[in-house]
Amino acid sequence: MIRIETIVCNMLEENCYIVSDSTNECVVIDCGAYYPEERKQVVDYIRGNGLTPVHLLATHGHLDHNFGNPTLLQEFGLRPEVNAGDERLITHVAHQAAAFYGLEINEDYPLPEHLLEDMETIRFGQHELEVMATPGHSRGSVCFYCQQESVLFSGDTLFNMSVGRTDLHGGSMMQIIQSLRRLAQLPDDTTVYPGHGRTTTIGQELMHNPYMER
Repeated sequence: MIRIETIVCNMLEENCYIVSDSTNECVVIDCGAYYPEERKQVVDYIRGNGLTPVHLLATHGHLDHNFGNPTLLQEFGLRPEVNAGDERLITHVAHQAAAFYGLEINEDYPLPEHLLEDMETIRFGQHELEVMATPGHSRGSVCFYCQQESVLFSGDTLFNMSVGRTDLHGGSMMQIIQSLRRLAQLPDDTTVYPGHGRTTTIGQELMHNPYMER
């Protein structure tokens, strides 16, 4: 059985997930920790629970999901793993901060360790995450699906009763609708952990989300 710790981060209230199992290996998904206290919370949770982080995964390259990457490199030697479609985005977090929010960031952001491919398997402990390419919010958006536990980490592709915006560079409403149709094929009882907001299930979204259909 997996444990999922949610740490809500930065000014956009992004969900950073630390996912571990009984082996104490873990993956960090979308480390958006911007403020020092948020970064400390991430590090303290990992160390305080005796966890060994083996992957830093990014559902996409937008800054609010990757603010904390330098800390994960410094503390645990991890570099982000992201789909090739967002490789440029994730290496220009400081530029995104200046362009969108007028923030000046004076730290180096690590280059990706690995470029994720659709249907690739990410392993940690006794569990596996399947990479599902879900472009639309950005070119390289992906979700991570754990079939063993019926859990999906959906990034900014699917929210509770909503979907990610498609008006940013690289976004596409047509693509995100196609991606949602792919997610709709998952079992109804799949718990969805989104990039912002509260959890939901595939079944609930099929019933109530106007963007979802089979």
